Amino acid sequence: MEIKKFTIEDLWEQVDFEPNPEQKQAIKHVNGPLFLAAGPGSGKTRVLLWRTLNLIVFHDVSPEEIFLSTFTEKAAFQLREGIRSLLAIVTNQTNQSFDIGRMFVGTAHSLCRRIILDRRFSIDGNRNIVPVLLDDLGQYFFLSGSQTWNYLLESAGFEDEEANQEINRFFDGGNGSLSKHKAVTNTRALFNRLSEECVDPALFLSEENNDLIFNRLLTMYKHYLHNLENGSVIPKTDFALLQQAALETLESCETSGDVFQHIIIDEYQDTNTIQERLFFKLAQGQKNICVVGDDDQALYRFRGATVENFVDFPERSRSNFQLEENAVRRITLSTNYRSLENIVDFYKEFIETCDWCHKENPERQYRVHDKNLQADRKSSTTAVVASMPGHPDDVCEEIASLVHALIKEGKVEDPSQIAFLYPSLKSKQVGRMRDALGKHGYSVYAPRAGRFLEVDEAVDIFGVFSHIFGKPEKGDYSGTDYNEFFSWIDHIHKRGKDLLKSDKHLKDYVRDRKAEIQTAIGDYSTLLKILELNHWDLTQVYDIGLMKRKLHGAPGLSDKVRKSLSSARFERIVKKRIESGSPYDLRYILLRATSLDWSVLELFYQLCGFENFKHMYDLAEKGKDEGPICNLSLISQYLARFMDEFRAVITAPSLVEDKFQRLLFVVFLYAIFRLGESEYEDADDPFPKGRIPFLTIHQAKGLEFPIVVLGNPRKRNNGPQPVECLVRPLLVREGEPLDRLAEFDIMRMFYVALSRAQNLLVIPHWKSQGNYISQPFREMLNDEFPRIPNYNISRVPSARLAERDLMRNFSFTGDYLLYKRCPREYMVFRKYGFAPSTTQTYAFGRLVHQTLEDLHLFLISKREEEA
Repeated sequence: MEIKKFTIEDLWEQVDFEPNPEQKQAIKHVNGPLFLAAGPGSGKTRVLLWRTLNLIVFHDVSPEEIFLSTFTEKAAFQLREGIRSLLAIVTNQTNQSFDIGRMFVGTAHSLCRRIILDRRFSIDGNRNIVPVLLDDLGQYFFLSGSQTWNYLLESAGFEDEEANQEINRFFDGGNGSLSKHKAVTNTRALFNRLSEECVDPALFLSEENNDLIFNRLLTMYKHYLHNLENGSVIPKTDFALLQQAALETLESCETSGDVFQHIIIDEYQDTNTIQERLFFKLAQGQKNICVVGDDDQALYRFRGATVENFVDFPERSRSNFQLEENAVRRITLSTNYRSLENIVDFYKEFIETCDWCHKENPERQYRVHDKNLQADRKSSTTAVVASMPGHPDDVCEEIASLVHALIKEGKVEDPSQIAFLYPSLKSKQVGRMRDALGKHGYSVYAPRAGRFLEVDEAVDIFGVFSHIFGKPEKGDYSGTDYNEFFSWIDHIHKRGKDLLKSDKHLKDYVRDRKAEIQTAIGDYSTLLKILELNHWDLTQVYDIGLMKRKLHGAPGLSDKVRKSLSSARFERIVKKRIESGSPYDLRYILLRATSLDWSVLELFYQLCGFENFKHMYDLAEKGKDEGPICNLSLISQYLARFMDEFRAVITAPSLVEDKFQRLLFVVFLYAIFRLGESEYEDADDPFPKGRIPFLTIHQAKGLEFPIVVLGNPRKRNNGPQPVECLVRPLLVREGEPLDRLAEFDIMRMFYVALSRAQNLLVIPHWKSQGNYISQPFREMLNDEFPRIPNYNISRVPSARLAERDLMRNFSFTGDYLLYKRCPREYMVFRKYGFAPSTTQTYAFGRLVHQTLEDLHLFLISKREEEA
């Protein structure tokens, strides 16, 4: 069938999709700015998917001329897979093929990297150099490193002994903590906000009214920028500065606004100032920019997001593009397909209890108005229920009994379909609810509740590690975190001892690894003595004729080292290096010969073969409990991160005097311990089957559950964050009033939580001394409100485990062949996202792909020149 005879309506019919009138208008809109206000559960992801497909198939827009930005990698993955699947159907009908391999789909950060690399934005047509990107954890390690931190403090005129306390006192008040960790995290938050707002510190350092400490922090920021750019051979950058680099790339290219025909931005309410500038710059030529979002679901102010970008989008579009009054089209996706009518009415009433009007101009609002949200699932069923008012212990037991009854009556097929959502997983209410559910026999998956290193799987793995590398000794420092960390060290070491007692094979394995470590140390010491006897220096060039025999003949060397030193293959490599003018020195020769044959990640996978850990894989494979394997996956990712940040190869010198042990435990794991890093996110299943998920409300953004329990309907209003107060005077734009930021953010956070529920929303009602719920819950949960003891659960709709919302393509090599070779390996790496123990093959594949692409573009350019 010809593409002209094949319509989008034909495709809708084939895949059984029937868009409502508003969705249809949004999908078919082509030219000019489009403002999509999309309420919860309104199908915005499908609209984006179909709108992109409509442009490609029915309006001849090349995929590489579409820029589609999502907030998460998961959303980008879903859209990319969905587009591919639908295009495959079109190809089957029309015989016309489509290639979206070069289409810009991803998060803002990933697309910024592509912008910097893309030749279309380069003045001379060459690829720009992309700095090494530091994520949150990498940025923390960069800043907290003694060399960088001391350099920044010295540059700003801080005295070493008082610097951390002065910085913490400035941010947190009081006497000021002595903690370097807290000083680094406070400073990092300020640096990120300054970068997100493109603040030039030089413009404000001369301000006489600035606080002395604030001036010093601005000076530190100035030197931080310089150190990222010039502190190493390859420049570094953080997330916010990467976006600045992308914007600078666009501004240096006169045709940057004409590269893409369509700019589509998802979750626009969570964009920041620099992202807004970047998106408008990309759309400057064609003016086809579509933004999708919901200001009521804006959650990321703490990451620099400015909800005004979305609320004021029509006005800002007209200003940026010099458009007429009605040039920006607004379409509201107001039909909720997720929740029962009672739930939609409840969260509508909740968000409208807040006064969103400007004080100076009541006709204006800090919120998009006239959303007119309506539920598609019309029903008179009561779908929002609260506990009886009471002490948290009694309330938690009441809710746990309700959960037990719902599962017993088959209202869900798996406990993972009942989600508990919390403003924070650090509160006492989390522990109370976990205990109440435990009495009914239910396990909880809550890696953010407490510290991830305290979960059983982390204790087991690192407990065994502590017996292989040795237990680190506690120093003289006695800070709270430090004491808690070494209590954890004692705990994991004891657990490791118990595991070794219960598994003879594991005990033998650990003994062998310890022996390898001692052998490596001994071999290195022996070789150093040979160097000393011959008056050789580690920096000397390795002379095979002079040095090989003496090193090889050293008394007491292990067979492994002797074989390494006498390898004919390596000798050929050494000679080639000499001929090329870049010979090896003795330090490299000794390191190569005495380093261990395994890394920490390979050690992890070897441990997973023993019974204690193998049982965790068995539970997941049988579908009984995915919690342990999800935690093991996260451990593998952290170990891979350790290798990236600190040391991939375990060398003998690093094992001397327990240097490697302290690097792993006291530097890396201690940082993880203090930061509370603990998020597990999978592209398909963000929570494991077999357990009840406890999630932060931020984690639950974009998800939905048959049953939702708002775990804690209390959030204290502590006013705006100190960083927001510091940065606000430096900005030229108008934002939401500082005195109302916290109130607005609390309302939006609870709104997100309430709108996750499909069939039942449960709200605990604390009411005892020291325990209460936030406004407006106090007014809404009145005496007439439905309560759990009087609630008839038979009216709750039964929910099946969710099918995949969007279609996914499976590759022959990445899916089929891997599964055929080993189903368990497929489960580990493709489904649960374990970090592979080696990355060389992947890196080489990327290099080959990039080289072929460069060659392809070069040949095209030559053809064009000849033509």
